[in-house]
Amino acid sequence: NTYILKGLVYMVGNHTMIIEAGTTIKGSFSGSDVAALVITRGSKINAQGTASEPIIFTSAAPNPQSGDWGGIVICGKAPVNTSFNGTAGLFQVEGGIDNANGDGLAGSGDAAVPTAIPNDNSGTLSYVRIEYAGYAFQPDKEINSLTLAAVGSGTTIDHVQVAYAKDDAYEWFGGTVNCKYLIAYKTQDDDFDTDNGYSGKVQFGLIIRDSLIADISNSEAFESDNNAAGTAATPKTSAIFSNITAIGPRATTSNVGSSLFRGGAHIRRNTGISIFNSIFLGWPRGVEIDATTGSSTALNIEDSSLRLRNITIAGCATPT
Repeated sequence: NTYILKGLVYMVGNHTMIIEAGTTIKGSFSGSDVAALVITRGSKINAQGTASEPIIFTSAAPNPQSGDWGGIVICGKAPVNTSFNGTAGLFQVEGGIDNANGDGLAGSGDAAVPTAIPNDNSGTLSYVRIEYAGYAFQPDKEINSLTLAAVGSGTTIDHVQVAYAKDDAYEWFGGTVNCKYLIAYKTQDDDFDTDNGYSGKVQFGLIIRDSLIADISNSEAFESDNNAAGTAATPKTSAIFSNITAIGPRATTSNVGSSLFRGGAHIRRNTGISIFNSIFLGWPRGVEIDATTGSSTALNIEDSSLRLRNITIAGCATPT
């Protein structure tokens, strides 16, 4: 079946949204009906497609473009290193999707979720394609095609493709969820963005860029921070990415693509991310680490909480 998603749709009340294999869901793209799907804390999504019958989230526009609709936001109860309104461990999802009921909040520490649950289960996304998402419900604050906010390790995320994302393809804000088999195709901003204490594992990823599609904030395959201020807030961002192939905009050495591309990975602000067994191919910069002597990020390298091993960098104007 094909369904139309209109406006901000919240799955609330500890219920489960079940989407059958082969279903197509088209997000409305105009006026007050611009769509996004928000799975709130305690609720679940069960979107279990198959290789031959994937579940497709796309734009309802007759001529779809990136940013036509919002995307999917999953809010969990796992740890996050932010505070909201003075409550530690609580996170307000960016982009203007929160409401008076707090349906855009993730994490814990408030009356709804007193204590963080690392193995929290927000359901399943498997064999799912998300296209043309990333609408700005607030000026210059788009939500991502797939936002995982404090999502716990009991959640299953695998075989997901994001195509034509207006903002980031995938962004993890805290949480512990593990993911496998992720594709990011022709993203405008960042492909894999990790913040606010994300500590899960991601294995088998493919990133393919369009030489002409980049964002004014500078586009990268990876962007990783502990938090926006680079403090020592805990839990620290300590995600592990393995077996990732990130193909950048430089289709040839003479075709450098948009000047808004930055690099394959930008590692900064006290993150403890690790990347193993991966390839960065055809970027202006290969791997860029903001780590001046004595800085928090440099100390993470020294104590091996930030690790890069078995990395191939090829066709990049500046490898590191």
